Amino acid sequence: MAGTDQLSAVFSALADPTRRAIIAELAERDATVTELTAPLSISMPAVSRHLKVLERAALISRSRSGKWRASHLESAPLREAADWIERYRRLWDSSLTRLDAHLAAVQAAGRATDRMADDPRDVE
Repeated sequence: MAGTDQLSAVFSALADPTRRAIIAELAERDATVTELTAPLSISMPAVSRHLKVLERAALISRSRSGKWRASHLESAPLREAADWIERYRRLWDSSLTRLDAHLAAVQAAGRATDRMADDPRDVE
């Protein structure tokens, strides 16, 4: 998958809390299905299905060593998703900074108007 399709697959895979828990576990170390099942309240076949989704999204890779098959976190797709989110975070930060400046100007103008209304020299 390339571009947007890959990004869609990553976000779709990360939409599930069980898959996010698996990703968090794999961020610590490579693990087998048995090791990944232990902290979760689901069956090994269910964990295997989640791993297949993560593998299709290229978030993990799987390797075989003898009879053991370990899963390994692949960081590149997560980095691409984080970069995509970062662009929009900067956009919102910029918008919120401009809004803060505008509100500060409005409040300052309101205080100036209040001071002028309270000025005793202004009495007719």
